[in-house]
Amino acid sequence: MSVNDPYAALRFKEFNIFLLVRFAMVFAWSMQFIVIEWQVYSMTKDPLSLGIIGLMEVIPAVGMALFAGHIVDQKEKRNLLMKCIFGFSVISFGLFMLSLPSILESYETKVILYGIYALVFCGGLVRAFLGPTIFSLIALIVPKKIYPNAATWSSTTWQMASVLGPALAGFSISLIGVHWSMCVIFGFSLLALTALFNISKKPILNPKIGEPVFQSLKEGLTFVFKTRAVLGALTLDMIAVLFGGAVALLPIFAQDILHVGSEGFGVLRAAPAVGAALTMLGSTRFPLHKNAGKKLLLAVFGFGVCMIVFGLSAYFWLSVIALFLSGAVDGVSMIIRQTILQLKTPDNMRGRVASVNSMFVGSSNELGAFESGVTAKFMGTVTAVVFGGTMTLLTVGLTAIVSPKFRKLDLQKDVDEHES
Repeated sequence: MSVNDPYAALRFKEFNIFLLVRFAMVFAWSMQFIVIEWQVYSMTKDPLSLGIIGLMEVIPAVGMALFAGHIVDQKEKRNLLMKCIFGFSVISFGLFMLSLPSILESYETKVILYGIYALVFCGGLVRAFLGPTIFSLIALIVPKKIYPNAATWSSTTWQMASVLGPALAGFSISLIGVHWSMCVIFGFSLLALTALFNISKKPILNPKIGEPVFQSLKEGLTFVFKTRAVLGALTLDMIAVLFGGAVALLPIFAQDILHVGSEGFGVLRAAPAVGAALTMLGSTRFPLHKNAGKKLLLAVFGFGVCMIVFGLSAYFWLSVIALFLSGAVDGVSMIIRQTILQLKTPDNMRGRVASVNSMFVGSSNELGAFESGVTAKFMGTVTAVVFGGTMTLLTVGLTAIVSPKFRKLDLQKDVDEHES
């Protein structure tokens, strides 16, 4: 099997099942986040409330991340993923119950809002374990020589689900309301749980079972901070997402600036994922591991430009195009980062490294949502988005200047080593 085969990873049955599980989970999670955002902003009309949603998820996700990585490296991955999905299903059912018309009529807005925040907080706990478990499981399903191809298909699946989840959320809110939209989300979580039974249990490759927690965490952190390629990719993406992401403010743009309603909100929310999915599908035939450092820097720079254009736009379709292009370049960034992590991380440390990744990048989405909510509250929505895009451009320029080794990063040698 050649690493140049664009369908190499898809020739493994369990990997296809894994993709179905990941699609269903990401679809459910992204749709749920959109429905929650819409419901909360409709209830409060306060941009800060959107930031609080992100904060409620990021606190447990970051607080538990390193501990979760330790647990993932110590436990069997398939069963651990089942527990994560079951936890998400319970949370989805709780949100479904909170959106019952009878509940909404019986309790004050503040009580419902606190209930939503509490369930989002529990979702952050689940997410702390979910990301590292998924990252570790991929490496146990396919051989090392096709890790880049598997990472590309996994990221593509993630983006496709991110396209359909938000798009369906917007139309679903309009057609069947928030309550039954939550029921659809719960159904997809059950689909993921059922499909996962078709993947067999996997061996635990960590030779240090029972290792003290703090020693284990120190080993994982030391590896990340000593591996320049990993640290550079995580840091660059974290700062770009933290300051450049505007998705948390999309309900404001849809309702108060562009005046396009829930259907337009769904289109806006899906546009970045459409661009990223197309980029990722193309990358299965045109790999991105050559000159990876330069490509990553250019991709993040392009992302910042797109955010500035989106923030200044007063036209719906210009806004959609800007978000689409931001997703396209962000897809390049995601693929390169995942390829770096898969190629550079030892099997016995995948859980811990993925946890650090979730702290740097995954949680920066929620911190970015909080940052966007706060800056929008005090600077205005448009100014907040333009400020974030400008900070992204400055970050890329600074990284290119102070880290010439990262700028020259090329992953071709790593790919050749795994192929041989």
